[in-house]
Amino acid sequence: MDKKYSKILTVVLVVVAAIATVALVFWGVDTYRRYYGADKDAKEEANAIQKEMIIKGGNNVNPNGQPLNQIMLDINASLENATSESQTDSKLATRTYKGFPVLGTIEIPSINLNYPILDRATKPSMEVSVGVAYGPGPNKVGNTVIMGHNYRDRTFFSNLKDVKDKDAVYITDNSGARVKYTVYNIYETGSSDFDYASRDTAGKREITLATCTDDVQSRLVIWARADGD
Repeated sequence: MDKKYSKILTVVLVVVAAIATVALVFWGVDTYRRYYGADKDAKEEANAIQKEMIIKGGNNVNPNGQPLNQIMLDINASLENATSESQTDSKLATRTYKGFPVLGTIEIPSINLNYPILDRATKPSMEVSVGVAYGPGPNKVGNTVIMGHNYRDRTFFSNLKDVKDKDAVYITDNSGARVKYTVYNIYETGSSDFDYASRDTAGKREITLATCTDDVQSRLVIWARADGD
């Protein structure tokens, strides 16, 4: 009788272990697809948006100072007929990313970052990319604050802590203008501090990048100024 119960218990344990293993595998695959896939899609979308913006803008200059050839592409086929809600002087047609209007793209080569910049840094929008929380908008005079989450999967602004002084940040706006910004100030502050948003840039074009620290107790803030300003 004891052997019989022992065999039944062994079978039950094997079945439970098998079910747990299968569930764990499915959870792992789903998590990988959800986070890695979203990050990959955002970067591919940023590349596509940036390419179209540069073509739309004509003979702009790339980071190496080389003129970009204007390529004849029908970008209207891939652009949405939406209107930007940003504080810009003119209303420009924007592309949308996962339902949110896009104001441009941000690249930080030193940490391999490339994302669409969404027109608002809201709870829903920041789950798919980075967004403008304050200011006149990409490449406009003044201070434009761009916020992004610090996720453990290292997406969005998770690697912002690896940015160093004098690193380059490239912003491409909806007109196709591509501007290089150089980092000149990096610090941590309290999560309730937002004074950096309204700082005076003395007529210069500046951006502020902000995200939570790993312990979520403070905020990492990075200032960068447009080259030549």
